[in-house]
Amino acid sequence: MPAKPPRAPVTRDRALAAAVELADANGIGAVTMRRLAQALGVEAMSLYHHVSGKDDILDGMVDAVFAEVEIPADTDWRTAMAGRAHSMRAALARHPWALGLMETRSQPGPATLAHHEAVLRCLREAGFSLAATAHAFALLDAFIYGSAMQEAQLPFETGEQTQELAAEVMSTFPEGAYPYFQEFAIGHVMQPGYNFGDEFDFGLDLVLDGLARTAAAG
Repeated sequence: MPAKPPRAPVTRDRALAAAVELADANGIGAVTMRRLAQALGVEAMSLYHHVSGKDDILDGMVDAVFAEVEIPADTDWRTAMAGRAHSMRAALARHPWALGLMETRSQPGPATLAHHEAVLRCLREAGFSLAATAHAFALLDAFIYGSAMQEAQLPFETGEQTQELAAEVMSTFPEGAYPYFQEFAIGHVMQPGYNFGDEFDFGLDLVLDGLARTAAAG
């Protein structure tokens, strides 16, 4: 019988990657020292050679998500912020558990700090005042995180599922009831090509338009 290949040694990076996989598959509640050790094939106590505890793991997981997000490029601020917004939205879709953690951790890692530094630099070098930069950062994150949370909780994923749900809901209405809802569902949601994700682009353009006016006003 051939010998089993040697197990890869546990490192901090391997432990954090395994924690992210656990959370992706089963939610953040699944990330415990015991389950993480099982996933890595080691005893729980041996993990403490690489992480100091559960909080250290959560901090590292958040940093791992930030590491996936596009750093604002050296281009005009609007293009950079739009690219960053779409990249953040995609990362949160891959890791929905991160929504509840992104703003709660008090020990930001290097990827998180590098990300924030790049956003601040982009806005300040584009001419945003310090106050306007703070407003822009908060507004963009509120829009991105709020949109990601809304999308994560919707009871549909595809345009077809959206249309089916709208039709099912309307089938329960008495005739003539809720005319504006029916107009919205039939005239918009149930039209070919409807995609709820398009609302993100529309909203992001409005946010960026407002920030552009703020920057121009000094």
